Amino acid sequence: MGRYLGPKCKLCRREGTKLFLKGSRCYSKKCSLERKNYPPGQKSKRYRSKQSDYAIHLREKQKTKRTYGLLEKQFKNFFKKAEDLPGVTGENLLRLLETRLDNIIFRMGYAPSRNAARHLVNHGHILVDGKKVDIPSYVVSEGQTVEIDKKSRQIPIIQEAMESHKSLDQFSWLQVNPANFKGVIKSMPTEEQLPQDVDVRLIVEFYSK
Repeated sequence: MGRYLGPKCKLCRREGTKLFLKGSRCYSKKCSLERKNYPPGQKSKRYRSKQSDYAIHLREKQKTKRTYGLLEKQFKNFFKKAEDLPGVTGENLLRLLETRLDNIIFRMGYAPSRNAARHLVNHGHILVDGKKVDIPSYVVSEGQTVEIDKKSRQIPIIQEAMESHKSLDQFSWLQVNPANFKGVIKSMPTEEQLPQDVDVRLIVEFYSK
């Protein structure tokens, strides 16, 4: 499967916002967006043209796709699933993205970034309801338990992520028990509990054209 291997900081600069792709670095002064808050490229500082409606819709889709670390085909498949579900398509899309296993691991504080969480899942360090799941795109359901395998709990990246996560916001739809390296999805995130920095209306309009 293909994946993006280029500089992650360039993605943040292109979208003009922090996508939190490099863990604790994104919260520090080392973040490139703090020093270079303009798109990458030689002429990006000199030429700033007004964005068309299409460009606005595209950038919102790209920002969301890159935040969750998906390729275009993967993101579009999630959008199609969201369309088939009852309710509002945009909310369904965000809810599906938030309940991906790699994102759950990141939200619970067991990985410094979604990319790191994806590696933990791929290498078999994660259990769902006591069974090993190595598919990052696995969508976790309400009531399911997610935990770190006992053999993997001393991995430095997990320990460091848990330590730094103490000072970050918690998510009310998740019940996390750091002492036991476990977490439970108490409920599906409501509209108010979904990320508020994503304009899902623009994404829906992009794919509707």
